Amino acid sequence: MTTTLIEFQIAADPPARLDKALFRDAPAQAELSRTYLTRLILAGAVRINQAPQNNPKAKVMEGAQVQIELPCAAELDLTPENIPLRVVYEDDALIVIDKPAGMVVHPAPGSPTGTLVHALLHHCADSLSGIGGEKRPGIVHRIDKDTSGLLVVAKSDKAHHGLAKQFELHKVERAYRAICYGVPDANEPRLRGVRGVNFEAGNVMKITTHLARHRTDRQRQAVFFEGGRHAVTRARLLESYGRPATLSLIECQLETGRTHQIRVHMKYLGHPLFNDERYGGDKILKGTTFTKYKQFIINCFKACPRHALHAKSLGFTHPKTGEQHRYESVLPEDMQEVIRKFDSYTSAVEPHKDEEE
Repeated sequence: MTTTLIEFQIAADPPARLDKALFRDAPAQAELSRTYLTRLILAGAVRINQAPQNNPKAKVMEGAQVQIELPCAAELDLTPENIPLRVVYEDDALIVIDKPAGMVVHPAPGSPTGTLVHALLHHCADSLSGIGGEKRPGIVHRIDKDTSGLLVVAKSDKAHHGLAKQFELHKVERAYRAICYGVPDANEPRLRGVRGVNFEAGNVMKITTHLARHRTDRQRQAVFFEGGRHAVTRARLLESYGRPATLSLIECQLETGRTHQIRVHMKYLGHPLFNDERYGGDKILKGTTFTKYKQFIINCFKACPRHALHAKSLGFTHPKTGEQHRYESVLPEDMQEVIRKFDSYTSAVEPHKDEEE
């Protein structure tokens, strides 16, 4: 792989960590995000005073000479696929996609074809940023396979760096809609005693924890308060359904973007997302266990055969023009159908009277 070498010197009063010092002092034209710099450090692409350095947390002194080998984008070895895309916005710098549930963002061992990347390669040809690597061209952020909604893809390296920096500095607006069990709001006394939870103005619930891989199930994430990565979610109740309330539609805003963040945080609160198999939402957690109600919930699972989570809005500063962009996506039909079913069911019969019929 060919590389490009950039060289610079650490200025006065450097931050305590190497990755932060490099982020502060690297040439502006290189447009290197702190996340990308961390990857370069771990990959052995950074030398301090001619010595390789692979610890992002290492201390660095004023005046230290820095050399960074930037890998050039590898030639893509993927076959473009003519998969229809819901394009919300597109120009020569970026493209905003409304991803359907069931589509994987980038290739992986379990999903070698049919991904968003394959569709983008067909749609955009060779105009995608190469910074994400051979299997993730243009991918600045991602959403889970079974999460629907908006994401932005970079079509140039400059746009990729600019967008990545906004994500790193938490300047990208990301709002989700989710259907969860129960009613998670300030009127639930139990929530006020949960560690990491506090309530802000407007009945907004702020969840602040660390997230890391589950100790026994490596496919799941779990809440921790020591170790792991800092994670902040804000959730607000929009509407509840059922008599008594069984499901709720909530809005979640991400301050950070960790793997499964909303799903893990709602599970931690005791309000897992509807039909979230990985985090316990694929069971009847609220309501009765009577036969008719059980069948009703099974029918709702069939109507929305995935976790009920949708990336509804996305806002950012355009990395080329500096203009503010904000996009909205309607709630998908499968989530709307669950809401309609609950509305019609609970208006026709109260669940606790099922067995009497």
